[in-house]
Amino acid sequence: MTNNELRTRIQAVSAGDRTAFEEIYKELNKPMYTIILRITQEQSLSEDILQEIFVKLFQSPPITANNPRAYLFQMARNLAIDGIRKRPQFANVDDFENLVYSPDIDISEKLAVEEALKTLPLIECQIVSLHINGSLTIKEISKILDMPIGTTLWRYHKAIKQLRLHLTGGAI
Repeated sequence: MTNNELRTRIQAVSAGDRTAFEEIYKELNKPMYTIILRITQEQSLSEDILQEIFVKLFQSPPITANNPRAYLFQMARNLAIDGIRKRPQFANVDDFENLVYSPDIDISEKLAVEEALKTLPLIECQIVSLHINGSLTIKEISKILDMPIGTTLWRYHKAIKQLRLHLTGGAI
């Protein structure tokens, strides 16, 4: 779903169209859940955050957002970080390990990718996840993370290289 299609559906949601809301949910729930889960590392918290996002979307659609896809993924990231900060046992977001969810690969590949993602710093894992699962551009991700485009691109390439090294056992 393109940004224009998403914007049109969000406008329909603001007019009370439940079908448009369901279409948005079907399109975005898995990639958003993946990003949230990678940050929180807790299934129930991730499900709660995802539900909160879609309740907010239904109650108050962001009809003025220039880039609704980036807006929704930024909301997902921010609420996930807020969710883990509210838990007293976690004082530093940088201490979190990362999980992976991708229905397109088998379980052994999923486990290998999960292990490889755990070797990345959280910010690099988020960049990879937002780009691959969220279908966001590097420019959109740099705005979400409030980071220069060059730095975001450099971190993305660095993370991909580290993932390849890990998954190939050091042989590229």
